[in-house]
Amino acid sequence: MTTSYCPHNLLVTGGAGFIGTNFAYYWLQQYPATRVVVLDALTYAGCYENLLPLEGQSSFRFVHGNILDQALVEQLLRDEAIDTLVHFAAESHVDRSIYGPDEFLKTNIDGTHSLLKAAKKVWLDEKSDFVHRFHHVSTDEVYGTLSATDPAFTEITPYAPNSPYAASKAASDHIVRAYQHTYGLQTTTSNCSNNYGPYQYPEKLIPLAISNLLQGKPVPIYGDGQQIRDWLYVDDHNRGIDLIIRNGRVGETYNIGGNNEQANLSLIHELCALLDAKFPDSANVPHNQHIVYVTDRPGHDRRYAIDNSKICSELGYVPVETFQSGLAKTLDWYLERPEFWQDDVKLFGAH
Repeated sequence: MTTSYCPHNLLVTGGAGFIGTNFAYYWLQQYPATRVVVLDALTYAGCYENLLPLEGQSSFRFVHGNILDQALVEQLLRDEAIDTLVHFAAESHVDRSIYGPDEFLKTNIDGTHSLLKAAKKVWLDEKSDFVHRFHHVSTDEVYGTLSATDPAFTEITPYAPNSPYAASKAASDHIVRAYQHTYGLQTTTSNCSNNYGPYQYPEKLIPLAISNLLQGKPVPIYGDGQQIRDWLYVDDHNRGIDLIIRNGRVGETYNIGGNNEQANLSLIHELCALLDAKFPDSANVPHNQHIVYVTDRPGHDRRYAIDNSKICSELGYVPVETFQSGLAKTLDWYLERPEFWQDDVKLFGAH
């Protein structure tokens, strides 16, 4: 049985990053009478300029700060009468976690715990009967890897994280669950598959490929390129989070997937075909001539797949975008904003 919850004032952590930015726009478009406060440390993948169109609106506020600053979070919860915390802030790039795991453990574990402590203090210790939600955004990578024939991940799949990134997210999931079970914090958690769409930092596979293909640069593919991911358009993800916050059961986890399993190599070939059609006279045609194979990364998971039947049956979730429609929208967005991907950034290989 689901319950109905009506958010009024939201604190969105990591709201200047890829998914958080899209969520802020999505939420204020759907619910203009609510208020969104974005908290972001503006590390390399956070971009304040993403949110400039929202500045000046009475329903929006941006705060430059770190989720590890518990006192700041507590003050925001009080001053803004926050009743809903949506936690996107995380270090999320697997390659970076392999070469520098410390920052992932600090942000994803300690940062999540800092938010939970702040929420507990303000919402439970100071206001014992205050109705609230703490929604934690996580990943399907906590479940480990699948073979080609394994059934998709469900909410009861045992955790088996294989990268420092996945392990740090798994730990944060457990801490959120513990605060709900032990202290009664009103939490929900979502584990999503690979997101794509506007505003994604160009170190991830799709924006990296778009950027490199448009500039005639090599597109690196790990190993044989047959690593399979379930691709989820970012606003389909946000629609799922919306349903969970409003109608999900407190203490529950919901998997959000796009029903779009694609091998990395197939994805890049589809993107090349779209660019060939858009720019038939380009010197880069055929765009797939720029695909190069590089040494596979350590511990590379072979396949992720999400079984989203729980959120579909309980909350009526249905992804709107097909992979083809979502990829076309994403490509058009980057084509219209070359300034987003033309700057030099430190890039790793394909995800």
